Amino acid sequence: MGSFLADVYPWVKSFHVMSVIAWMAGLFYLPRLFVYHAEQGAAVDTLFRIMEVRLLRAIMNPAMVATWVFGLALVFTPGIVDWGMVWPWTKAASVLAMTWFHHWLGLRRKDFAVGRNTLNGRRYRMMNEVPTLLMIVIVLSVIVKF
Repeated sequence: MGSFLADVYPWVKSFHVMSVIAWMAGLFYLPRLFVYHAEQGAAVDTLFRIMEVRLLRAIMNPAMVATWVFGLALVFTPGIVDWGMVWPWTKAASVLAMTWFHHWLGLRRKDFAVGRNTLNGRRYRMMNEVPTLLMIVIVLSVIVKF
């Protein structure tokens, strides 16, 4: 298995990067949709519900799963990750936090769908910064290997 993963490493890494880009785009955009949804109210409620569910189900969920699958394939590729260093642990913790945030957004989408949203636009604006902070930690962990 290790030899196979080493042989396809450039492909796996490429697909991992592409899926991360798609996932991050959704993680940046969905909270922004929530800002507008919370502030615009009933006038465009149906439109926002459709946009939110399609973004989550058609783009974000598949991209998150692909990110995890290709990321784990990279982890199991011999010679790629040295668990004796700090960077894989900071990256792993940040990816887990990003996954939690993804699911938190999914719960907020369900709140909007049933008319139970209790958060305002300001709160969603603040939460919109979470993926940026996690992305910074992940990229620095992988590239700088701190």
